[in-house]
Order: sequence, then structure tokens, then C-alpha cells
Amino acid sequence: QVRLVESGGGLVQAGGSLRLSCAASGLALSSYAMGWFRQAPGKGRDFVAAISWSGRTTSYADSVKGRFTISRDNAKNLVYLQMNSLKPEDTAVYYCAADRSGNTVGRTLAEYVYWGQGTQVTVSS
Repeated sequence: QVRLVESGGGLVQAGGSLRLSCAASGLALSSYAMGWFRQAPGKGRDFVAAISWSGRTTSYADSVKGRFTISRDNAKNLVYLQMNSLKPEDTAVYYCAADRSGNTVGRTLAEYVYWGQGTQVTVSS
């Protein structure tokens, strides 16, 4: 059974930092591209960042470029999202997801087949 479990969310002041982790089990993480998405209250689930299976290719939403960094450790079956210079508008539930097309860095929900349950990030002003 495939499981993706996010952790590292919490409450932080504007300008602060958080690092989210996504632990994968039941799959060979090195075969999957991975992505992070977020969903704010009353809004749809939006793309945040993605990374290819090798880690060589990454993609970011314009709203987080230069502030967030996605990375992965295939040996540990972990994916990370380092979030710096956080803003109140970054408040959302953050989800990690796995894409079977390992070499791509998909930006749409439909490209991902496995999803975690999400972790809440709240940025206070």
C-alpha cells in the first residue's frame, strides 16, 4: 500500500521559515517525480513545486520562486520543501504527491497518482 505522509507544518510569523517533509512508503520513490501543492480555505488546490526523479529538474510556481526550495533524498524515501520568507498568503494545507512520469515536473493535479493527507501551514502577520 502506497502512503505519503507530510510533516513539518505549523504556525510561523511572517518572514519565518518552515521545512516540510514527505515520507513515502510502498513505492520506490526514485521512480517518481514528486510535487507539492497547497490549498487555502475556500480555494482550489494549487501547484507549488515539483522535482524530477533524479532531482536535476525542478519547477516552481511564480508565487514561491526564490523563497521555496524542493529537494529529495531517494535513499531515505523523503521529499522536502524548504519555505523561507513566508507570507500570510502562504497559509494553506500543503500536500505532497507522486507522479509516475519520473522525468517530468508536472504542474497539474491530474499528473499525480498518489497524494498525502496534507499538513497545515499558518503564517501570521
